[in-house]
Parts: sequence; structure tokens; C-alpha cells
Amino acid sequence: MEITVCGPGDVELLDRHIGSPGTLSFHARRFARQERGESTYLVAWLGRRPVGHAEVRWNGCEAAEVTVRCPEINALGVRPEELRSRGIGTALIRAAEDLVARRGIATVGIGVGKDNPRAAALYARLGYEPLVAYHDRWSYEGDDGQPHESVDACVFLTRDVC
Repeated sequence: MEITVCGPGDVELLDRHIGSPGTLSFHARRFARQERGESTYLVAWLGRRPVGHAEVRWNGCEAAEVTVRCPEINALGVRPEELRSRGIGTALIRAAEDLVARRGIATVGIGVGKDNPRAAALYARLGYEPLVAYHDRWSYEGDDGQPHESVDACVFLTRDVC
């Protein structure tokens, strides 16, 4: 497995192998943020196939409840599901932590849905500690062309990397 920073040609492959809801690609939105310098979008590869992704959002979590200012690991995903629990998510998190540490930033955060105990257990094993409950709000344009809003109950966790 290899982890790289997302390049312009990678978005189409991500859409093909790790789809996203709606008409505007989940991956294209993250790549656009990277192009604006707001984030770094990491992609995990098995051969020439993308199998995972994670975004380091340099300005941190946007939720008002999260008052700590540190980069946030966001949009962590591994697909297809049968590749989970094989170290891909851990490798993406460690690569993200390395990016943060190389910038001399001491702390990184990650959010986890309260309905996702499997991810919460992974983050705890990697040394992340709960900081604050919050609501993650996000939207996308559906295939029907209409905006869809989602709100997830989450916990923001942090870990020192320096």
C-alpha cells in the first residue's frame, strides 16, 4: 500500500472506485480545498486502485462547539468495506499526523460519530482522547439537483503529535 497527496488525475479514479453522493464529487470538493491551500487530501493506493482517503483540514473543525484550534483529520474512509481492519485507516491517520508534526503543530483532532463505535475504538487505540461533543453539519447536492443537509452527533478527539 502507498499513500500519496491527491493529484488532479486522482479525482476521477476516486469517483470510480470510491463513489460519492450527489452531483458534485466528494473528492473534487476536497481536492479543490487542497488547491486553495486549506487542506491536504491523502489517498491510499493498492496498486493503481484508490482504497482510502483522509483530509487534513489545516484550519481545524468548523463546528462552533469545537473551540480548540488544531488541524482536523476529516473524511477518513476505506472502500471497499472488505478492506477495513487491514491497517489502511491507521496508515492514513499516521500519514496525516506526520504532515501535522512536520509543520511543527503539536496537536491534531479527529471527529467520530457517536453511532460509530468501531472508528471510536480505532482512534482510542491510536491515542486520541475525547475533548467535546458537537454536531457535524454538512451538505451536498443530490442526484435530484436538490441540496441535502445532514447533521451527525459526534465527539471531537485530540492527540499530541509533537
